[in-house]
Amino acid sequence: MNSIINPASLVAPIGYSHAIASTGGKTIYLAGQVSFDATGKIIHKDDLVKQFDQALRNLKAVMREAGGKMTDIVKLNIFVKDKNDYASKMKEIGKIYILYFGKYFPAMTLVEVSSLFEDDALLEIEGIAVVH
Repeated sequence: MNSIINPASLVAPIGYSHAIASTGGKTIYLAGQVSFDATGKIIHKDDLVKQFDQALRNLKAVMREAGGKMTDIVKLNIFVKDKNDYASKMKEIGKIYILYFGKYFPAMTLVEVSSLFEDDALLEIEGIAVVH
């Protein structure tokens, strides 16, 4: 079982949790997902929100194959090429997020990077899950 940890002595998190404690289960390490389609082609080249959706769709496929669900993810790392672009689209990104996670928020980190391996990728998302 996973338990959310948000100490009252820390700022109340919005859109993430400070920590997730997990007891038992199978740990799944999720490789970074970009906006690949089934052929390995980056889709939605200039649309951060659609790339976010596709990256989560890809993570969901991995979780399903592993016997889990998105709410089994305990840690997400999001790498973006432009944090200001991400921040300006947070409302749209939040709507997409809710489609995959509902009101569940794992521990998260968002980092701006100078580049990603795939030149047309605007973001990459990796994570850790515990499937019970």
